[in-house]
Amino acid sequence: GGDHTITYPILQALVAKHGPVGLVHVDAHTDTGDTALGERIYHGSPFRRCVEEGLLDCGRVVQIGIRGSSYDPDPHKYCREQGFRVVPAEECWMKSLEPLMREVRAQMGDKPMYISFDIDGLDPAYAPGTGTPEIAGLTPAQALEIIRGCKGLNIVGCDLVEVAPMYDVSGNTALLGANLLFEMLCVLPGVKTL
Repeated sequence: GGDHTITYPILQALVAKHGPVGLVHVDAHTDTGDTALGERIYHGSPFRRCVEEGLLDCGRVVQIGIRGSSYDPDPHKYCREQGFRVVPAEECWMKSLEPLMREVRAQMGDKPMYISFDIDGLDPAYAPGTGTPEIAGLTPAQALEIIRGCKGLNIVGCDLVEVAPMYDVSGNTALLGANLLFEMLCVLPGVKTL
């Protein structure tokens, strides 16, 4: 997909059918900003807009890989106030995320949920082709653990956003993004895999 703004109208459409959804959100940023340059809808605000419209089941929102600089001494306060679980990148460093995903699976239960994956959740050593890279991110193996850890959940949709091929002449970011999308398709309900 394009920038993370696309998740907002997708969730509007899904909620019309399923009601508020849970969310597994992989990203370097929480994307709960209010405004930028006077605009309320931009790639850093989709999940604030979703909260305001009641699109998210906030007790079933998990944000994984969050990191980077901030203008606020408590940058995750808004998320915590909404009931989101914020998993900073440093809690993921140098370990398997399978235990985390067991907790996430329990939190999601059998209700409808959505996966939104910003490629900048990964370390720019693996995915430099994005507009807002942040150092010390997730590895591709951890990305697979997150996605595969969602298998069996009531996934009603998914996206992968923020790939900017012009920033990665090697093509590795686009390759990684395509593979992660393939993995998401493989964990959708009813999909049979070997």
